Amino acid sequence: MKRTTAIISATLLTTGAVAAPAVFAQEAAQQGGAAAQSAPAQQNFSDQQLQDFASASQEIASISQSYTDRLQSAGSDEDQVRQVREEANEKMVQAVQDSGLQVEEFNQIGQAIQQDPELLQRVQAMVQEQ
Repeated sequence: MKRTTAIISATLLTTGAVAAPAVFAQEAAQQGGAAAQSAPAQQNFSDQQLQDFASASQEIASISQSYTDRLQSAGSDEDQVRQVREEANEKMVQAVQDSGLQVEEFNQIGQAIQQDPELLQRVQAMVQEQ
């Protein structure tokens, strides 16, 4: 679960154009925010890796948006909220893997983007081109 919340954090911080759903951002801060910053960020990513990251980010943003509505519908039913979050997290992990990246690579790129404004601009341009 910590891996997935790191994915969510990285995606929401890097896409820029995507509104961060409060529930996922809050979960990430509570469960895995520190874990996302524990590994050193690699700075020499290939254009293909960045393109894969951009694609996965868009897919994750879409998944996040669709599950935000379901989370709001769940209200205060903790079991239902947990179930919806787990389902969303599984889909997000699958989206990263389907893009050709491993979760760890995705997180490394997300960390690097947070630290490097030029890299962030490159990825944002790739997202806009898609």
